[in-house]
Amino acid sequence: MKKLVLLIAVVLFGMVAPVLAQEGDLHGNVGITYDSLHVWRGYLTYGADSAINPFIDLDLFGSGFHLETIYHQANGGENELGKRFDYSLYYAGALAPEEAYAAMYKVGYRYFNYPQMSAVHSDQCWDLQEVYAGVAFPKLLGIKGLVPGYAFIQAWPSKHDSPVTGYQGCAHVLMLDYALPLENISSEIPKQNLDFHVETVYNNHVDPRPNFGHGYTTSDWTHVAMGISTDFDLGNNLTFTPGYWHQITMEDDSQTGVSPHHDMDWVELTVKYKF
Repeated sequence: MKKLVLLIAVVLFGMVAPVLAQEGDLHGNVGITYDSLHVWRGYLTYGADSAINPFIDLDLFGSGFHLETIYHQANGGENELGKRFDYSLYYAGALAPEEAYAAMYKVGYRYFNYPQMSAVHSDQCWDLQEVYAGVAFPKLLGIKGLVPGYAFIQAWPSKHDSPVTGYQGCAHVLMLDYALPLENISSEIPKQNLDFHVETVYNNHVDPRPNFGHGYTTSDWTHVAMGISTDFDLGNNLTFTPGYWHQITMEDDSQTGVSPHHDMDWVELTVKYKF
């Protein structure tokens, strides 16, 4: 299945690349994020360890197609799950931008690779895959900056004998964003937005933890995550984004729930260069 999906992606890109090259230049973002805790899909994946996450997101010649790679590494003890590459091919676009029901959407495919526990080891393949789709409605509620959204994820392990058998199902994510405008903060920062985000997840067998006897999340509203962040323009196409997150776990079982702790707080710091 993995080889088939990757082959289709390569063939499609090979067909459209000559056309895309005529539409515009190659643009994108490159940067790095520091997490005081590494929370993925609501799960505390590296325990108490922090993580660094360098990334690159390429906009393929203004076509709407993007290629994105993110590397995750735990800042702590060495373990097989402490390193991961996320590879994604996605398309982002907009529908009816002038209408009240205007929608911004994103659809894509993502492959999660654990280089030390990869598919080359048939008896220890931890790699995962998913397809995803998300949509946001910037004008639907009639309040500038208040944007509801929804995302759907369909996930599966890369090999049938994977120890991560709980990562085989779907998840629904309900989201709400609000950009609070602040003006006349200082002479250096005349305008600034505080970006608020809240999401809740209905999870049906999308659990990235290996089978160590703790059980899996099945058909439940698992957690609510709330975050606040803002962008600081550093000049020369550099942006610094600090953020603070709080998550509430809604499952009662501390073993099968998305986190051994019902409340988690962490900080994210991102530096990004746009080219």
